[in-house]
Amino acid sequence: MDHSSPELPTPDLTGIRENIHWPALIAAVASITAVGIAIGLGLPLLSVILEKRGVSSSMIGLNSAMAGVAAMAAAPVTTWIARRVGVVNTMVAAIVAAAASALGFFYAEALWMWFPLRIVFHGAITVLFVLSEFWINTAAPPSRRGLVLGIYATVLSLGFAAGPLIFSVLGSDGILPFAVGAAIILSAAIPVLLARKEDPVIGVSTNLPFLRYVFLVPTATAAVFVFGAVESGGLSLFPIYANRTGFTEAQGALLLTMIGLGNVLFQIPVGLIADRINDRRRLLSLFALIGLVGSLSLPFLIHNWLLTAVILLFWGGCVAGLYTVGLAHLGDKLHGADLASANAAFVFCYALGMLVGPQTLGVAMDVTGHHGFAWALAFFFGLYVALTVFRLALSPKPT
Repeated sequence: MDHSSPELPTPDLTGIRENIHWPALIAAVASITAVGIAIGLGLPLLSVILEKRGVSSSMIGLNSAMAGVAAMAAAPVTTWIARRVGVVNTMVAAIVAAAASALGFFYAEALWMWFPLRIVFHGAITVLFVLSEFWINTAAPPSRRGLVLGIYATVLSLGFAAGPLIFSVLGSDGILPFAVGAAIILSAAIPVLLARKEDPVIGVSTNLPFLRYVFLVPTATAAVFVFGAVESGGLSLFPIYANRTGFTEAQGALLLTMIGLGNVLFQIPVGLIADRINDRRRLLSLFALIGLVGSLSLPFLIHNWLLTAVILLFWGGCVAGLYTVGLAHLGDKLHGADLASANAAFVFCYALGMLVGPQTLGVAMDVTGHHGFAWALAFFFGLYVALTVFRLALSPKPT
């Protein structure tokens, strides 16, 4: 934990398990797989359709940013709802809502209708994010948390990689991509229902205000904010950036897939390394620095598809480490209801990034040209590098 952070509440150790509980792990992994595929398929699909309709990059960014609005609204209340109706029941309801709204985009002709649909879709996705992360952290013994979260992040990354790949195969025409996305999301309900006996009990929290959890581990929450901004903005607008620099729709989607594959290859090693490093802020700072260098290099590499694909493979894997390492840090520090609230705060910061990222990238592309996409990404990474360097200088020894 950062030295100057507020004092953590006394952990509730009743939720710690000595062994991995596989039904819970499989249910949480299935849920997050659906989340990954839904986001990986949905964001580029919807942006390409709006682009074909002649909608400006700024308006596409604004519509994509509704994901952040929805997530910021849903994250603080998810724990409260799940404590009353149960984690499994809440997750199943969110799965149904996400699938229904995903299909609804096909039938919504007017642009204004896409705004409430985005809110329902991403609100439900946020509930799945918060509760699957809480569930998997309770299913993971402390000694193997890095490994378990590495598996979790790998499967999430597989979903992010599979989404653009499905998009490159199905294209953006007709109902098929929407129907496939909805069916994949619904399929996640099966393992969740099969693991009902593993339904985790959230219990009573320490009554800290929700926003207090945002600042308990500021370097970690800032990391997931940057990750959310880059991931959401990148998935939404990279297909447009690729198209404007000379690539076809399918080639741009495959480049997105390379980022996802990098996430898949890197996350288990990243989780294992995080377990062996005392001060994770250094690792987080390194990931952000790699992201900064990759973003600044993009305008000079984008015209060579193969070279761009190789760079994005490594860049994407390191950037996703911001998420994995931050999440592992929360699991180490908090347990029980406090962990559930901290997971909600973590997702809240991710949602804030999702709100800011697409809009910033869209405006940058409208104002400075298509390479504004890369400059805006570099801006986010540069801010985080500055933050981590400052905090490491201020408190070089972790507590």
